[in-house]
Amino acid sequence: MSDDRPSSALYDAFLRGERPDDVLVYLHEEGIGSMSDILEIGTRVDDGVVLVLPGKEGRSAFQQATGMSAMNFAGMAMKTEGGIDADCTGGTCPNADSSPDEEHYAKFVFAFVEEQNKEVGGLYAEGDVVHGYAACACGLTYSEKRVIES
Repeated sequence: MSDDRPSSALYDAFLRGERPDDVLVYLHEEGIGSMSDILEIGTRVDDGVVLVLPGKEGRSAFQQATGMSAMNFAGMAMKTEGGIDADCTGGTCPNADSSPDEEHYAKFVFAFVEEQNKEVGGLYAEGDVVHGYAACACGLTYSEKRVIES
């Protein structure tokens, strides 16, 4: 799904759990003003752009793109459990079945990885964990955290 841009290597490494100090920001093409400008720092995917940036820089880019603090957005989204795609470019909106007349696609996703930590237990003992937070076109925000498949 990623292209041959140098930044796609960062994206692939993030998905493998190898970039725990970085964050991922996915922006659907409907919400991007100038695709060419953002592609200079991102990776083009089927219907948008993925940015993998150092934590502080990534949170700032998220806020500039969405108008929301990344941590406030994550706090809001974690109130509703949904499914985030393994490539962090979409998800399964929990409202999709109950409101089929509305559009359901991720307008944006914010994600980060926590390294395996056996002392914490639970999911964290099983492997690296990706935390993903999505905003659906219908207005719902949702999240998922899961162990990264090796």
